[in-house]
Amino acid sequence: MSSSGTVNGGISFWYADDGLPVPREPLPGDASADVVIVGGGYTGLWTAYYLKEAAPSLRVTVLEQRFCGYGASGRNGGWLYNGVAGRDRYARLHGHEAAVRLQRAMNETVDEVVRVAAREGIEADVHQGGVLEVAYTPAQLARLKAFHEHELSYGERDRELYGARETADRVRVAGAVGSAWTPHGARLHPVKLVKGLAAAAEALGVTIHERTPVTEIRPGHAVTPYGTVRAPYVLRCTEGFTASLKGQRRTWLPMNSSMIATQRLSPEQWARIGWEGRETLGDMAHAYMYAQRTADDRIALGGRGVPYRFGSRTDHDGGTRQATVDALYGILVRFFPSLAGVRVEHAWSGVLGVPRDWCATVTLDRATGLGWAGGYVGSGVATTNLAARTLRDLVRLDSGQAGPTGLTGLPWVGHKVRKWEPEPFRWIGVHGMYATYRSADRRELTTHSAESSRLARLADRVAGRH
Repeated sequence: MSSSGTVNGGISFWYADDGLPVPREPLPGDASADVVIVGGGYTGLWTAYYLKEAAPSLRVTVLEQRFCGYGASGRNGGWLYNGVAGRDRYARLHGHEAAVRLQRAMNETVDEVVRVAAREGIEADVHQGGVLEVAYTPAQLARLKAFHEHELSYGERDRELYGARETADRVRVAGAVGSAWTPHGARLHPVKLVKGLAAAAEALGVTIHERTPVTEIRPGHAVTPYGTVRAPYVLRCTEGFTASLKGQRRTWLPMNSSMIATQRLSPEQWARIGWEGRETLGDMAHAYMYAQRTADDRIALGGRGVPYRFGSRTDHDGGTRQATVDALYGILVRFFPSLAGVRVEHAWSGVLGVPRDWCATVTLDRATGLGWAGGYVGSGVATTNLAARTLRDLVRLDSGQAGPTGLTGLPWVGHKVRKWEPEPFRWIGVHGMYATYRSADRRELTTHSAESSRLARLADRVAGRH
């Protein structure tokens, strides 16, 4: 594959497609609010939207270091689906039924996002085709069947398991021997959603200041170079950028994920692939991939490149190494050999937030008024919405505006996570983990064993994922 003509970085393909926004004004000086939200991604914007909708008199201010959607909210794979990081751990900590309630809330969240987008007139290329996850080795098929049964145990009765022929009827992935499908998923255009959500929040009266980096959060204060916003509630919604805040270096690890987008494919090319249902597409590899068929008939596909930068650093506007682009292109052609030679028109990267125990959380400290939500581990397009509605309910409960709700009682509320190890141990650990996962995937491709590689199980234990 030639790299000529590939736009590398520029934040993401989604911004190249929809255009960069005109930045809003930075904070003009010291200010006050009832709630100040740090971070203008999905979590922050959804939280602002729902707070203002529930209590129109609240003064809600959002502070964003670049522009709304600059981080993961404008760079993700556009998977609106019902996965939530940490569900099995919450089942062990709080009981199976508590985790079932969390899963049920996530299933409903997919429909909630679609409903609000339609109500607010947000044209985000939403297509509810569900999620299709394929297996193309015996070990992947064994994991797929176990995964399917596991999901059924959490009450998801409307999912389906397919053999090779039924999988090919949906999408013709080379060598696929089975797949599992859930209706609780949709494809969307991430940037169109984030732009529309910011506009909807502003229409309700939310104040958004962009180009305003927050350098420190402390009770009652969000500190920026332009002034300090004082508020009884300060909510941290910074996900993969959390490490840049004072005192948060080891809170969540900024894990890197990379993507490519192809040229538009012809009707003849699509006829060979299928994919008429436009499901979001994933696999059961240890170092998994994720993909969508875009509204303008490209394939946008992602996976791990350089998984982590030393010292919790983040990338510059999505720039991506050529080796990563080549690896993602290799996955594309592995899935769809007929696309060998197709142009990659855009490549980009971004960071997602990973807690040490891989559990997404929502918290409001009633003693300080500090709250936060995140640690979605790549499942944030939908989870942000549930987290935001939960933060809304926690603020209203604490301020006496409302009582407890079903969301304030979910098991991820108030969950405490230990910090990541200091450097160089976390760099060594994360790079070692993903090198091990890739080795496990290669071994499974060559051995044709139905047993998952022991290497991957070892990496899971070291990472604290199970």
